[in-house]
Amino acid sequence: MKRTLLFVLLQAIVSSLALGRVTVAQSADHSSTAVAISSRATPLLLEKDEGETWTRRPRPVPTPASQITLMVPHSNGSEHLVLGTETLAINGTVPTHKHLGQDEILLINTGAVHASVGDQERDLHAGGLIFVPADTWVGLRNISAEAVGITFIFSAPGFDQYVRCTSVPANEKPTPMTQEEWQRCQHDANAVFRQAP
Repeated sequence: MKRTLLFVLLQAIVSSLALGRVTVAQSADHSSTAVAISSRATPLLLEKDEGETWTRRPRPVPTPASQITLMVPHSNGSEHLVLGTETLAINGTVPTHKHLGQDEILLINTGAVHASVGDQERDLHAGGLIFVPADTWVGLRNISAEAVGITFIFSAPGFDQYVRCTSVPANEKPTPMTQEEWQRCQHDANAVFRQAP
């Protein structure tokens, strides 16, 4: 009997996978397990200059405008990851902030930064990596004589929403943000900045 139930269960999973979904229910006596997988994400292949490119608007905290490119989710519908690239201008900073619901990985592609993460600080150079757990303060400062190229990866959406809220498409001129606009963008994307004007 258990073998037949297992066979029916596996057959349901295979059929559901063909439709892009898996659904299995757990019975009251806990003899079967429930798994629900539903993904609207599709494969995505991009060159380094493809994706959504944005220019940050000047904000109430001093930050030179920088270019940000969102690659995932771009148009592939990822529900779990956000990945993109950013260029931090000479003397540019990423003010101290934290993301309340996402872990973050930063890869330093070019140049060098002084990084402050939680209670740790150090200089990192091209090839360096920064891991930022959710709800941890992080700040960066470009310490090199060139623009710094950064790749960022978030464990869940949120930062992509913040980028769109605080930036303009690359072909538009960035206009300054008001304090109210910036606060709304932070609130909507679960981001908090330590420095207040």
